[in-house]
Amino acid sequence: MSWQEYYNSRIITADDAIKLLKKGDLVINGHGTGEPQLLPEALVRNQDSVEGIVVAHGIALGPSVYCGEDVDPKHVEHLTVFAGTHTRKAIKEQRARFVPMHFSDCPIAMRNGIIKVDVAWTQVSPPDKHGFCTFGISCDYERAAVETARLVVAEVNPNMPRTFGDTLIHVSQIDYFVLSDRPLIEMKKPAIGSVESTIGKYVADLVEDGATMQFGMGGIPNAIVGFLKEKNDLGINSELFSDGAMELMISGNVTNKYKKVHPGKSTTTFAAGTKELYEWLDNNPAVEFYPVDYLNNSYVIAQNDKVFSVNSALQIDLQGQVAAETINGTQFSGIGGQMDFVRGATWSKGGKSVIALPSTAKGGTISRIVSTFKPGDAVTTPRNDVDYVITEYGVAHLRGKDMQERARLLISIAAPEFRDQLREEYQQIYKYKL
Repeated sequence: MSWQEYYNSRIITADDAIKLLKKGDLVINGHGTGEPQLLPEALVRNQDSVEGIVVAHGIALGPSVYCGEDVDPKHVEHLTVFAGTHTRKAIKEQRARFVPMHFSDCPIAMRNGIIKVDVAWTQVSPPDKHGFCTFGISCDYERAAVETARLVVAEVNPNMPRTFGDTLIHVSQIDYFVLSDRPLIEMKKPAIGSVESTIGKYVADLVEDGATMQFGMGGIPNAIVGFLKEKNDLGINSELFSDGAMELMISGNVTNKYKKVHPGKSTTTFAAGTKELYEWLDNNPAVEFYPVDYLNNSYVIAQNDKVFSVNSALQIDLQGQVAAETINGTQFSGIGGQMDFVRGATWSKGGKSVIALPSTAKGGTISRIVSTFKPGDAVTTPRNDVDYVITEYGVAHLRGKDMQERARLLISIAAPEFRDQLREEYQQIYKYKL
């Protein structure tokens, strides 16, 4: 049987795909903006016909229909390693479950049976003349899910870019195909205010020519991009590839000339952005996608010189500990790749790791720099690993500093109205005068 005959004989509807599920199956769903859309919708539509199905994945950037209030957890439940905009409420209300795990550990957990994969749902680009599809904009844990699942169902979508790197998957590795023409999930560019712009300028001032960049998601990373147009021969090795990264490549600021790992190529594990980004990535050999257990491996990251990582936080305490996942004990996001790139950058020759955040929250009524975390708040990055911390009030370089100097530096970049209170609380808790 030719691959074309196999492919044509295995095309089914999304509703028929739900009939293939067994009681208690754990379904690994595609990740981020590459998430399948028809299959989750069919699952919710047919939820009364299934029992104990668990839909698991990382950050959900789509509508997350399996987390809707109309979904009965006895039929369909959600499991995630990263709480997102549409999944936080379900986690808080105990309609979904959260697992603390590094993003880079997900493929290993699947292969080792820590996460027992029964079914893999993925979204791929259409097959080429040789029968190869690609995982497109979401390479991260897709291969591990496909390799360990009993059943693999792929949505085949012509809107999915055909990408380079380690993204090929032959149709023979897929059991069934659901045809889709849905537009991919988009991430609009976030608004950049004066605070983000100020922070972006401070961050960009630390970037040297020839640095290999890692960006996160949100207003601050987008603000940084605007200040990198004066930099030369930058490289990109970033968990996330965004519109900002595309703009730096188009403008010529990114050449990847000095990268030691995959020189001449920008490397990533998933992309999230606009339709313009996805169209630009299609058949673009200058950008390569690799599984997250390789792309986010701190040792691999550190092989490049001058690695520059930028991550965000919800709070930082006066010891330099970073809380980026919880607010007052409530799960807000997840660790993602923060620790991977913090360590990779600081191990890199000439590398720098930055935690960037606004100094306040809730309209300036709450300081994000705190004397100590509240009970239930998780430490995302330990104090031992923190390098630079930046707010709109300046730069605090913590690496190699003693405890008292760390506190003094962090207080100096806190919002002025909170500085006296922070000094007093530090002296009460830690018994040192600043």
